[in-house]
Amino acid sequence: MQKQLLRSTILLAASLLASNAVFAGELDKEIPTQRPEVQAFIDEMTSKHGFDGDELTTLFEQVRMKQKIIDAITRPAEGKPWHEYRPIFVTKTRISEGVKFWNENEADLKRAEQVYGVPPEIIVAVIGVETRYGRHKGSWRVLDSLSTLAFAYPKRAKFFRSELEQYLLLAREESLDPLTIKGSYAGAMGKAQFISSSYRHYAVDFDGDGKRDLWDNTTDAIGSVANYFKRHKWQPGEPVGSYAMVGSNRITRLLKAGIKPHTTVKEFRQQGVTALTPLPPEAPAALIAFEKKVGRPDYWLGLNNFYTITRYNHSPLYAMAVYQLGQAISAERDG
Repeated sequence: MQKQLLRSTILLAASLLASNAVFAGELDKEIPTQRPEVQAFIDEMTSKHGFDGDELTTLFEQVRMKQKIIDAITRPAEGKPWHEYRPIFVTKTRISEGVKFWNENEADLKRAEQVYGVPPEIIVAVIGVETRYGRHKGSWRVLDSLSTLAFAYPKRAKFFRSELEQYLLLAREESLDPLTIKGSYAGAMGKAQFISSSYRHYAVDFDGDGKRDLWDNTTDAIGSVANYFKRHKWQPGEPVGSYAMVGSNRITRLLKAGIKPHTTVKEFRQQGVTALTPLPPEAPAALIAFEKKVGRPDYWLGLNNFYTITRYNHSPLYAMAVYQLGQAISAERDG
């Protein structure tokens, strides 16, 4: 079995190098299951996880590779500048809808904060940004999305092949029909838009009904988002960050250091970067620039909790949109 698995892995790695050319003329058609990379994947699922090879072949014969999925992933919203990205998510409508969602699910949100330490406004904002509070969960068949990206998008083929593996395991564990589940063009699912690996590792049965349902069960979605943040080291009661005044001539170096906190607030101050609201002096922070339509960017010192939001979506634009939407929802609800 180990030799078979090794053979499948080697074959898959070699074939993926040529997959874009192989599939270039075969998108928007049924997946060619005879291709070596598809067969290698099926062989690995059989030897590694005990799937039936014939059943997987029959399953993949019903998959369609879609050019629109490739088009969508090459034009993500996170590729926009901040001044174009923010208005997509931080809107009056989404704020008022967030207040309504919070009020309707107040008990679950309070319990999630008690259990996981994540404040309601962050949970509400994530679900608001991801799916407009559960209304837009995606219209792509997840199996089509993940297969297209695993076999026809070399830039991230390794990641999506892993997610395809996780998806089939998830479907088996949760007794789901892999052909009927729908999600985003990138394979994210449910009210919280969990990818397959996140669903398997972080989704929770928050209402105790015996199953983890992120499509139709808001309680499970709330608990799962909170659990995700806790598992990614959210610090209860700690700030997220602050806008900053920058007077340093070393700003390029500070920005290039990345979004993971690396320098204390006190050390930033010594280098000419001053938080505009009080932050713990010894807290590690990262300096991030948010591009405005005109003029200098807005600068932000992001602490650990800001970085934790980026574990949900690695873009600092996403994290800032979640933070600002959550703050606006909280303010309107309290106002």
